[in-house]
Amino acid sequence: MATSGDAVLAVEGLRMRYGTTDVLHDVTFRVGRGEVRALLGPNGAGKSTTIEILEGFRMRSAGRVEVLGADPAHGGERWRARLGVVLQSWRDHGKWRVRELLAHLGRYYARYSTERIRRPWDADELIAAVGLSEHAGSKIRTLSGGQRRRLDVAIGIVGRPELLFLDEPTAGFDPEARHGFHDLVRGLAAEQDTTILLTTHDLAEAEKLADRIAILNGGRIVADGTAPELAKRITGEDQVSWTVGGRRFEQSTRESTRFVHGLFQRYGESLADLEVRRSSLEDTYLALVHQAEEVPR
Repeated sequence: MATSGDAVLAVEGLRMRYGTTDVLHDVTFRVGRGEVRALLGPNGAGKSTTIEILEGFRMRSAGRVEVLGADPAHGGERWRARLGVVLQSWRDHGKWRVRELLAHLGRYYARYSTERIRRPWDADELIAAVGLSEHAGSKIRTLSGGQRRRLDVAIGIVGRPELLFLDEPTAGFDPEARHGFHDLVRGLAAEQDTTILLTTHDLAEAEKLADRIAILNGGRIVADGTAPELAKRITGEDQVSWTVGGRRFEQSTRESTRFVHGLFQRYGESLADLEVRRSSLEDTYLALVHQAEEVPR
């Protein structure tokens, strides 16, 4: 886990205006080296605009942004070679074969190798890493949607990026492919020291992969923390349900472990159907989004 003083990405007071409409309002957050950070939010929250500014594809209206030590608005070719981007979709020539495309793209990165980072990946090693070994010689147009998405990920990491942007990366994946991709992401962060900024609508995916989660709504960061921290912030209570003598009871408590221990002491063997429901990331996300929508603009 990275420390806050080792920020690969730092955003402070970021604002974006289209005409007379503000779509980002004072967005501030940091991402440490080797950290997997998820950016969650409903459609129209400002996620895509934020990511495009960080990637250097869109100019901001105000605020300070530093990515890998540089302002992305002025990042040069060598700086861009240190980034990886996986978009939701992209167009290509379907006649390319998987191996030849990755080998071709990889040659663009060879000149940017350093003593610490060897660029690019070996094509076959990369193909194996994303689970496409059986399709290395296949034409892209013959791949299924899930296989095509794995290729998108391979294209994004072919240059062994120090910072990887993943925009809805598992869209179209079946459960097995999603599980394999999650292993890949964790391996990139742990073994390759890759920092990852992930946007997703899959709350379970964010909770599983991310060290920290920022929730963006209405162009504002409405919460930022680990999944347990966010859950405690919004409710701070668990729901305990139990049955005694045929009657069903329910109680909210901040100390569910202590409360359950007290129930056993009080009721002993007559206690039945005990259930403890802890706040989930989904509960937290919905509550925070609804709270933000109620705040006057």
